[in-house]
Amino acid sequence: MKTHAGFVHLHVHTQYSLLDGTIRIEDLLKRAKDFQMPAVAMTDHGNVFGAIDFYQQAYRHGLKPIIGSEMYVAPRSRTEKSPPGSGENSRHLVLLVKNKQGYKNLLKLSSDSYREGYYYRPRIDKELLRSHHEGLIGLSACLHGEISSHIVRGDREAALSAAAEYRDIFGAGDFYLEIMENGIPEQRQANEGLMEIGRKLSLPLVATNDCHYLNRQDAAAHEILLCIQTGKTIEDQDRMKFHTDQFYFRSPAEMQALFDYCPEAIANTVAVAEKCNLSLDFGEFFLPHFRLDEDKSLDEQLGKISREGLQRLLPVINPGGDEEITRKYEKRLADELAMIKSMGFAGYFLIVADFVNYARDNGIPVGPGRGSAAGSLVAYATGITRIDPIRYGLFFERFLNPDRKSMPDIDIDFCQERRDEIIRYVTEKYGRDNVAQIITFGKMLAKAVIRDVGRAMNIPYGEVDAIAKMVPNVLNITLADAIKMEPRLQEVAKKNERIQKLLNYSQALEGLNRHSSTHAAGVVISDVPLDNRVPLYKGPKDDVVTTQYSMNDIQTVGLTKFDFLGLKTLTVIKNTVQLVREGRGIDIDIENLTLDDKATFELLQRGNTDGIFQLESSGMRDILLSMKPDCIEDVIALIALYRPGPMNMVSDFIARKLGRTPISYVVPELKDILKETYGVILYQE
Repeated sequence: MKTHAGFVHLHVHTQYSLLDGTIRIEDLLKRAKDFQMPAVAMTDHGNVFGAIDFYQQAYRHGLKPIIGSEMYVAPRSRTEKSPPGSGENSRHLVLLVKNKQGYKNLLKLSSDSYREGYYYRPRIDKELLRSHHEGLIGLSACLHGEISSHIVRGDREAALSAAAEYRDIFGAGDFYLEIMENGIPEQRQANEGLMEIGRKLSLPLVATNDCHYLNRQDAAAHEILLCIQTGKTIEDQDRMKFHTDQFYFRSPAEMQALFDYCPEAIANTVAVAEKCNLSLDFGEFFLPHFRLDEDKSLDEQLGKISREGLQRLLPVINPGGDEEITRKYEKRLADELAMIKSMGFAGYFLIVADFVNYARDNGIPVGPGRGSAAGSLVAYATGITRIDPIRYGLFFERFLNPDRKSMPDIDIDFCQERRDEIIRYVTEKYGRDNVAQIITFGKMLAKAVIRDVGRAMNIPYGEVDAIAKMVPNVLNITLADAIKMEPRLQEVAKKNERIQKLLNYSQALEGLNRHSSTHAAGVVISDVPLDNRVPLYKGPKDDVVTTQYSMNDIQTVGLTKFDFLGLKTLTVIKNTVQLVREGRGIDIDIENLTLDDKATFELLQRGNTDGIFQLESSGMRDILLSMKPDCIEDVIALIALYRPGPMNMVSDFIARKLGRTPISYVVPELKDILKETYGVILYQE
């Protein structure tokens, strides 16, 4: 293949241009690599949702990533919420990041566009741009850009004035006039005007293609996507449309041929790419600042409250005062503290212990602990968990170990009704600018995408619903697999051309991001205002501020995620305790219930577990009836068994427990470890 390194795409919309771009990042990078391009840009509408994912993947493909965004610029002030007389409330402008300062400025601009400028769209204004232009390159954008729109309306003076203003904002050499060849008649008019302005103001031209889909044949699926976005059908005459099929990821050869009349616009794409040299450092952790006692370090503070906590617990753990048992606990605590210190995570434990203990002190029900964090004696001693890891043979190393350098991840369950109080507490403690919830993206999965596409194609609901219901109920099934597994889908597609199109469009759009929402549990707390490290997002209809980066990307850039899970069961328990107190005058200490109550195990053995957390499904009741649990360890084992991995061990486990199968061990050395699970290797530890 001939090398075409003489062109770089600088205006590209991926699937993070929600319901407007169909380009998946992996597909984009593979195509750029096939075209032997040295770099490629990502410029999604009004956001930088996918920047970290794009950055990392690009380098894995051997390409230079150019992070950017096609921003919306308010005609006057971003705080003005009424449209001007022309009917426009925003104009497009492409921003590309040159360096780390430009990246920080893009984060700030994008954050403020949502928090301060949102009016139909997230908007910045020229005042904000003047304050945060350093390290950024500006491109004049499409026909919806300020300069091109003035040209098309016949106001060359306004276009010239706007171009001069942007030149002054970005500085000499960092503002480019963007010309395109997309088959739209007005674009020719705009190009001619842009070239004239370029000559008058000595502004460089750059050729782009405003890519919204990867291949030319994807244009029809993109039209369907726009219908889904706008709530229109493909038959609506007044729907939003692109009018041509030219907005695809053209090859360098195509672009060079299209712009043979202006070769400098092609050459300038490479010049821009050479200016963009953002380098991001991953692997550093940024913990919030925890207020300490005077003259103490984070490690000393954690050691102090851990040892004090263990001393309070020892009379319960070791009522006989056995010195050997006490030494065992003290050694385990010292070892854990040494590991936490070596990994630099003392602050994390202090922060979690602080908000968990705030909840307990304020009567907000908190779960006893879940996941690998239950293996930490430090977590137990500081009140984060209520589980003695030594009593249950849990290993700290599964939670933290030096071979896996990653931030600890402790999931905390709170009463669903009062979870917001904890978020409010940490927001007030660490600062409103330093705390946010985390964004997540809903995807167009198999059944849902069929229904979306069916509406856009104006196919009667009953027909579409029948097709969607043919997709097998298999977790995360793809349409390709569904068509292979379900002969009826193949048959109906062969008989009905419209259904064939429905399935084709659905497969083209399957898996794309459909909308953004708020992660059910994740909260990020930063050491500095968050918009210094990540872009922020605020929906038009709510006051919840989230990050624009999703959970994995938040952790990649070194920020600390805390999981505040709202658990309905805790609310039910709280209400039950209150009703018993009010109705019977009995105070139940839910934290110190006996674990060997005979009547409770008889209830479990009968399978009477409606409403009992983790034990109420029909499959779980069947196992309870077969197993006949008679101790807490059996219940623990049962919950571990009822997961996809160990499910095939259920019958063997029950047979060994009930004495129908002899208990045996793979090697004798495993007996002490496996005796409580009857020789079955059940736990990940």
